[in-house]
Amino acid sequence: MLNQSFFSEFILLGIFDHSPTHIFLFSLVLGIFTVAFMGNTVMVLLIYLDTQLHVPMYLFLSQLSLMDLMLICTTVPKMAFNYMSGRKAISLAGCGTQIFLYVSLLGAECFLLAAMAYDRYVAICHPLRYSVLMSQKICCLMAVPSWIVGFLDGVIVIVVALSFPYCGAREIPHFFCDVPALLTLSCTSTLLFERLMFICCVIMLLFPVAVIIASYARVILAVMRMGSGEGRSKAFATCSSHLMVVGMYYGAAMFIYMRPVSDRSPTQDKMVSAFYTILTPMLNPLIYSLRNKEVVRAFTKVLRKGKSGEQIA
Repeated sequence: MLNQSFFSEFILLGIFDHSPTHIFLFSLVLGIFTVAFMGNTVMVLLIYLDTQLHVPMYLFLSQLSLMDLMLICTTVPKMAFNYMSGRKAISLAGCGTQIFLYVSLLGAECFLLAAMAYDRYVAICHPLRYSVLMSQKICCLMAVPSWIVGFLDGVIVIVVALSFPYCGAREIPHFFCDVPALLTLSCTSTLLFERLMFICCVIMLLFPVAVIIASYARVILAVMRMGSGEGRSKAFATCSSHLMVVGMYYGAAMFIYMRPVSDRSPTQDKMVSAFYTILTPMLNPLIYSLRNKEVVRAFTKVLRKGKSGEQIA
């Protein structure tokens, strides 16, 4: 079936029409995409260029920005091209590529956020042992497996998803090839695959959430014991930023992937998917990094170097 259908096409119904309201919303999405693309690119470059940011926390942030950059580029450019060109088709190969990339990136980001929560736990609860417990080697041993687990998750999902025969109008009620939306077009029962996806979601979502909750519970207890009001407010500000991102990201992902296909609403799925594949990648650099004093210092430093180089030239 796969060989016969590889060059066939699906139709992405999209999320916008050409009414004035939807034209405005589409322009807003392009604006969000631009901010997300620039913000995450700046974060990756700053952390790479400034040696003072070569510490575990910023290494994790650079990986998060890279994942968000790849995630938003997986869905929005194709959606924008289809909307502006009026051509809604996507090949099976293109659909499979989208599925593999966003499933891999979502899975990797789940475990990376858990690693970041543990990093904050060590920094606040064991500051004197931070350099030992979060050495460069340990940091890499936490970041690299996040990519590997995400990659394996993407391989499993794409292999199984493309093994089903698809028939009918082949119209996907979404703005990108999302697995739950694709399964509605299957000519055969997908119940076994849905159960497999649920098990994957338990591992990929609930396990990292448990690590995050445990880490921040210990952090909150440690913060409450702090004698310094300034230190307490700084720790709370850091943790609240992280928890805000975690709540938005995991909440949306659980809503999409931990419900039966029979209970899904295409409109709800499209809106929630837009939230975590478009809006969250924009918010991450703003919430985590760009308001950070060290990041602002690094950005100013790079700008000064650029201006000095121009003057010398």
